Amino acid sequence: MQELISKAAVLLEALPYIQRFSHATFVVKYGGSFMDSPDPAVREGVARDVVFLESVELNPVVVHGGGKAITRALERSGVKTQFIQGQRVTDEATVAVVDQVLSREINPDIVRTIQRLGGVAVGFAGTDIFRCRKARILGKDGQPIDLGLVGEVTGVHVEPLLDCIQRGFTPVISPTARGEDGRIYNCNADVAAAMTAIALKARRLVFMSDVPGLLRDPKDPSTLITHLASEEVAGLKAAGIVDAGMIPKVDSAVLALKAGVEKVQFIDGRVPHSLLLEIFTDAGVGTELVS
Repeated sequence: MQELISKAAVLLEALPYIQRFSHATFVVKYGGSFMDSPDPAVREGVARDVVFLESVELNPVVVHGGGKAITRALERSGVKTQFIQGQRVTDEATVAVVDQVLSREINPDIVRTIQRLGGVAVGFAGTDIFRCRKARILGKDGQPIDLGLVGEVTGVHVEPLLDCIQRGFTPVISPTARGEDGRIYNCNADVAAAMTAIALKARRLVFMSDVPGLLRDPKDPSTLITHLASEEVAGLKAAGIVDAGMIPKVDSAVLALKAGVEKVQFIDGRVPHSLLLEIFTDAGVGTELVS
């Protein structure tokens, strides 16, 4: 009997959040090594949570990654992978593999999983949704580095996404984009997710990866930063606490907050139902970033 009462208590804790977020749009960036887990329960966990969000009349929008799958596919194709400052140098041969893996393999697989679990999803190649300009980064000498066909998302074609949301469908989008020159570009999925949240005026942006959140010590999960104000980010970057692959996530999160997204959350996709725990419980399980 006590177990049944505990279940009821969980539902009651979630109720005010369900009421508060009814018909709100939540953009979820789905990435991390848990996407490659051999355990179907781990791979399906996020999809099951997305179906739950649909069922309680929230509007989830998924932007996914797939870097490890791309690397494996490139190795099979004999294409050498080079990274500069954490970004994949992308030539014509590489972008063809990237487009195949992200838009024609991973994306349909996520859609099928959501549908098999009772949800309704529609897959979009990022080239149909995102516009971009050629991305450049600066080397240590201050000179620009050419990453090839790597794009920085500058625009989002929202009409097909809004149509899905109106119909109660979940859009699932790959992080590729069409450049000003009409070519396909590989884009950072974190930035793509943030631009999607901004364009859709989302209430929340959730980054799911394979770390618990923002850590003061990357080697110590007990140093999780549970609450962070955006004005504290510069100090964390200067101290080296936010570095490498976390920089695009955090910078795009701050950009989303400035544009009106209420809160950005960083959570561990390996934790069962971490998405639901972060949204529908008082304590949450990761890092929340607010203005």
